[in-house]
This record gives sequence, structure tokens and C-alpha cells, in this order.
Amino acid sequence: MNGVAKAPTLDDVATLAGVSPATVSRFLNSPEVVAAKTADRIRAAIVETGYLPNLTAGTLAGNRSRLIAALVPEIAQSIFNDTVEAMIEELSAAGNSVMLALTGADNTRLISQINAALSRRVDAIILTGVVTDEATRARLRAHPVTVIETWGLPEDPIDVAIGFSHRAAGEEMAHFLRARGYRRPHLVVPRSPRSERRASSFATRWMQEGGSEPTRMEVNVPSHFGQGRLSYRALADLPHLPDVVVCGSDWIAQGFIVEAQAAGMRVPDQIAVTGFGNLRMAGDMRPTITSVDVDGARVAREMIRVLRTLSAGAALHERRIDVGFRIIARESA
Repeated sequence: MNGVAKAPTLDDVATLAGVSPATVSRFLNSPEVVAAKTADRIRAAIVETGYLPNLTAGTLAGNRSRLIAALVPEIAQSIFNDTVEAMIEELSAAGNSVMLALTGADNTRLISQINAALSRRVDAIILTGVVTDEATRARLRAHPVTVIETWGLPEDPIDVAIGFSHRAAGEEMAHFLRARGYRRPHLVVPRSPRSERRASSFATRWMQEGGSEPTRMEVNVPSHFGQGRLSYRALADLPHLPDVVVCGSDWIAQGFIVEAQAAGMRVPDQIAVTGFGNLRMAGDMRPTITSVDVDGARVAREMIRVLRTLSAGAALHERRIDVGFRIIARESA
């Protein structure tokens, strides 16, 4: 009869790497505190031995689960994908596990996912967007968990907010298009607080600079290609043809451009189009899409900095971290 193979231990890893078991333990809990060459030897030893750390034991000893909950509305055709990818890569490299959950546009589903994360004793909850339900905000504040709200800058974050001003993004786009000579904007607005804030700010700034109130059309969330095609067809219901269409996402802008060109309209000569999110395809379209860029990788880096600061027991000097935005001018407007 064959004997039962003995599972590799932390001591086996330490022996192979030529370090003490305590050094291996430090590496598993906080890789950044171990010298780079030593960390490389430990990683190689873990691979060679097939050692799997006992995460439950680490949790009980250090009172940390090393589990991060990332809650996003959607990932299909999402403007959040670059941020999510960068965030998961950075968090995983720092020794954390990431629980990714989809909340959709339903507040009930968001609350359910928050409750699930809290029940698993996660170290942090990362939210794409800002929680608007006051009861949920109060509950999160009552729990010993770090909450990071992203893609927005509430005046009073639950813990920390990392994002940008949607109001400023709308105002800046209005100023940009007016400076380029456009005079009849039409807004295609997804039904979300973020999109509505940008659209309202755009309209206010546009009229402050002497323009007439923009026409607008609302679409459901999440945004998708087909909404852009329908938005182009809906132009027939407007009192006059706009000279620029401001879309709430690059997906809508792409669909609008495809439908406009199929109808024989020249973009931007006869009608200009802008998007939001600066997705990779915005630069691949013909014409390329003028869009608003938010540095998702920087959002992820700021998350990591916040989590490391708090995990070290240090105080945060700011609770609202503005990563800004920029308008990427391309061929479509």
C-alpha cells in the first residue's frame, strides 16, 4: 500500500529558501516588508514545494481576513473595467484575495452584496460609485471595515472616497464644445446619478455661456451599443437637428456613430459625437471618439495606498482623493 503524501509545510519552504520560518510568515502576511531577493527565493520555494498557506490561521492570528470585496454595477461593456483589472492585480500582488460582486442598478441588490461582504468579515469594501441610501451608509460606518467609494467625491465619505467631480466633468465638456463652435447640443443620458450630474452640469454651464437649453434623451443602464443606434433614430423627433451629441458612455457614442454613418451622415462634418470613459475602443473607431478619460490605474494605486496606510495603523491625511479627469479630443468632435 502506498503511503499518504505529506503536505508541504511552512518549514519546508523556509528550508528550501534558506530563510527562517518567521521570514516566510512575514512574506505571506506582508510581501512588501521582505527584501526583493529574499521574496523571490520564497516565491520560488512555494512553487517548488507546492505549499499552500493556511489563510484561516493567519486570519485568527492577525485579525485580518486579507479578503477585499469589490462591488461594481456591471462588467459587460463597462467603463469600470480598467479600474477593476488594475485594482485586482495590485491587491493580489499585495497578498489579498478579491471577491468581485455585481450590484446592477438595483439598490436592493447592492445592499444584499454589502451584507454578504460584511458577513464574510472582509478587510475592506470597495464600491464603484457612492452609496446614496443613508441607512446603508450608517450601517457601514458602524462596522469595523474600511469602505472606499470610487468614481465619485461625496462631501462626507463613509471612510474614503477616490474619484472625480462629475459636475466638473459636465461643465468642462460644455466649455470644450462651445469653444469648438458647436451651438445645438443634444444629450443622451443614462439613468444613473453620476450621468445625471454630468448632464445637468453640462446644461447649466452651456446656458451660462449663452447657449440655449440642450435637448436630451434618457436611456436605461447599463449603457450598451444598441442604445446609441436607437438614440440616432430618435433624432427625428427633435424640433431641430443637433450639431453635436453628448453621449453618457463610449458604448452609446459608438452605436450612434455606426447608425449615423449607415444613414449617410458624416461624423463630425454633419453631426459631431462625444463619449465618456475613454474605453480602448474609443481610439480604435473610425472616426475615433472624443471622450472623457479617468485614470483607472491611478484609482487602483490610490486604493492600495489607502489600504496599506490603514493596515500599518497610520492616519490618513485626506478622506477625499481627487484623481481628476481629462477630455481626449479626437476625430468625432
